[in-house]
Amino acid sequence: MPTADASVRAAGPNDAPAVGQVQALVWQEAYDGVVPPQVHAAFDPQSFTAAWRDSLRTPPEGVHRLLVACAGEQVVGFVAIGPSQDPDTGQTTGEVTALGVHPMHRRQGHGSRLLNAAVDLLRDAGAEHVAAWCLVQHEDVRAFLTGSGLSPDGAYRDRVISPDGETAREVRLVALLTQDAQ
Repeated sequence: MPTADASVRAAGPNDAPAVGQVQALVWQEAYDGVVPPQVHAAFDPQSFTAAWRDSLRTPPEGVHRLLVACAGEQVVGFVAIGPSQDPDTGQTTGEVTALGVHPMHRRQGHGSRLLNAAVDLLRDAGAEHVAAWCLVQHEDVRAFLTGSGLSPDGAYRDRVISPDGETAREVRLVALLTQDAQ
């Protein structure tokens, strides 16, 4: 029987255009009706590509990584991780800062492979917890994350989403990565 050719690997600068394309599609879909039209219009592949290329060439300090999910040679998803920037989490919490799978490649295991690889990298780097933020109204994203073992910890934040100061509420989900962490 044929098997699926699916994998996750570290991204390099040459992956930036594919990641930019996937991110633009995912963000356009996810934020449609959430952010104002002028912000939504800024979700274009070229802007995301430039930002990813810069961050891959000169990564920030600490454990920051970008991974891509591939179907054969085609990049169909991505996950970015780094240390949590939340003041209440401490230095042993890693964060999934961005996660997306091309709409035509969902429900094929790419998101789970990306999240598992991200968690493995964070654990190897010494993280005891992983956190991810999602918009409150994105029930499908929250269901994916809770199905993967993360759960809301009661933290919310209002992210500014427009030049006029409009906000969208996000919920934080977390998971314990080690048996020894308290």
